[in-house]
Amino acid sequence: MRRQAISTAGVALFERQGFQNTTIEQIAQEAGVSAPTVFKYFGSKQEILLEMLQKGDERALREAREHIAEMDDPLDALCYLEKVLVDQALAMLPAPIWRELLLHVLGGGHNGLPDSYRRMNDALRGEIAGLLRDLQAAGKLRADLDVDLAAFLLNDYSHLQMLRLTSSDPLDLETHRKLVRQTSGLILYGMAAHKA
Repeated sequence: MRRQAISTAGVALFERQGFQNTTIEQIAQEAGVSAPTVFKYFGSKQEILLEMLQKGDERALREAREHIAEMDDPLDALCYLEKVLVDQALAMLPAPIWRELLLHVLGGGHNGLPDSYRRMNDALRGEIAGLLRDLQAAGKLRADLDVDLAAFLLNDYSHLQMLRLTSSDPLDLETHRKLVRQTSGLILYGMAAHKA
């Protein structure tokens, strides 16, 4: 319960005053505990954020694995994966925190978060590659597809789309999902003319 209270306090402060402007002492005060207690559960404020992100990713991937196999169209499967990842991400952290995080990560900031985030994101990209391999094994993707490169492209692209989404006020999920479907279709089906 204390761990959850600390996480909740951290996220509330990150949303109110920004991730960079929040200190461990403020999180402790908001949670009604001491700073050493926060450190007992989390080594840093970055760990609070990363734990929330990891929980969202785990839930989204579980949900995607349950439903993607039922989908005949690989574009539907990719769009569904993106949908559950975004839905869980926004359920775990509000848009302003995502915007700050993505600007920091994409901009190459150096407060310790990028390396930790990169490791977590590498694991997520590996899971996406696994889902793509499942689609490939089911004959829904080309047998010669470089699944790791495809996972990299989809993941990298999703960061940019998430930044675009969280920069809109209010969030425009409908337009976001439409654009994701269009660009994912372009990635999936390519630009080359098919020879008869």
